Amino acid sequence: MTGQEFFRDTQETIRQAVAKLGHSENVYKVLRNPRRTLEVHIAVTMPDGSIETFLGYRSQHAAVFGPFKGGVRFHPNVNKEEVEALAILMTLKNAVLGLPYGGAKGGVICDPTTLPASVVEQIARGYVRGLKDMIGPEKDIPAPDVNTNSRIMGWMLDEYLKQATAIDFSVFTGKSLNLGGIEGRTGATGLGVAYVTREACRVRGINLRGARVAVQGFGNVGRGAVQALSEMGARIVAVTDVTGGVYRAEGLDVAALSAYAQANRGVAGFPGGAPLTNEELFALPVDVLVPAALEGQITAEVAKKVQAPVIVEGANGPTTPEGAKVLADRGILHVPDILANGGGVTVSYFEWVQGQQGGLRWSERTVHRRLDRYMTDAFNNVLSYSKRFDVSMRDAAYLYAVDRLATGMIERGWVPN
Repeated sequence: MTGQEFFRDTQETIRQAVAKLGHSENVYKVLRNPRRTLEVHIAVTMPDGSIETFLGYRSQHAAVFGPFKGGVRFHPNVNKEEVEALAILMTLKNAVLGLPYGGAKGGVICDPTTLPASVVEQIARGYVRGLKDMIGPEKDIPAPDVNTNSRIMGWMLDEYLKQATAIDFSVFTGKSLNLGGIEGRTGATGLGVAYVTREACRVRGINLRGARVAVQGFGNVGRGAVQALSEMGARIVAVTDVTGGVYRAEGLDVAALSAYAQANRGVAGFPGGAPLTNEELFALPVDVLVPAALEGQITAEVAKKVQAPVIVEGANGPTTPEGAKVLADRGILHVPDILANGGGVTVSYFEWVQGQQGGLRWSERTVHRRLDRYMTDAFNNVLSYSKRFDVSMRDAAYLYAVDRLATGMIERGWVPN
């Protein structure tokens, strides 16, 4: 799926939700495009002394309920349309989760895995310099995303503070604990996926303890989901990533798999199971399927082969609209990304609140308990809309988000009642 297709699909999803809810077309006209997107050219000195320029973006969608919030990804496939679509999805996600934020997203076209740390640092700092008038603790709060982490957030924070008139570390989340981060942030998205999976299994009458789970993607989200679900008693039978995959019907040794993947930069070749492709993973006879890689993975053709009665999206936009329709027609309980992978931004919100309260520290136990409440409440709100409108959980999540946004826009006078 191209960035343009992803953007158009996102717009169409909002249009359909507005129409289904009976809101005026004015609501769609406001929500269909980001408020603004900034393009940044970042000049970097390479190790050989030459100058290389990297292109980055930051898109801000709609701040109905508060400042903008969203991650920054460093990836060779970043493009303007993808970033804008993801910013829109962040607005919807924050609305579903009840967070006081609008949606934003950022990205730089680069592959940090092939670049020296000194170059990645220059990219991070140059990106922040380009956004100096756009971000701030009460304007736009960036966070880690694909191929970014707490170290990169530390560089970005430092660059921001060089230009700021006040010292406020809450402008970035996903920081190290030493720089005002929060306990439990690294695995928060995966843990949120696990909490939602628990609720989805409850609705479907599936006992999570012993349930067979297949996970596509073994990065931060996939690994966190695998670990959390395993601790809840689920049986992780299959995992794939960019290097390959592994399957064991009796269940994989999650600790051994994690250690192997870290040492070998992927799960391919793990001796504790048989090789597996992505195509084979989607067709496995499991109880739960968790796509936690990249967007556009479950197409209509793939959806026809899915045997899992429950799908919980860990990645952003892993299912195409055509694929979602097939899943809905087949009666599969499909929990979308704007609900299921909201754990990361929710704990980022907690970190921001910590910073706003002068660095008050929350324990990891407190973070997990509050995250569980937010994810469970959001799931039940979406489930209520699913029953009310007789639609899939995926469609209900968009209806719930757009309804909240439309109401807020009317209350603020953005659109006529």
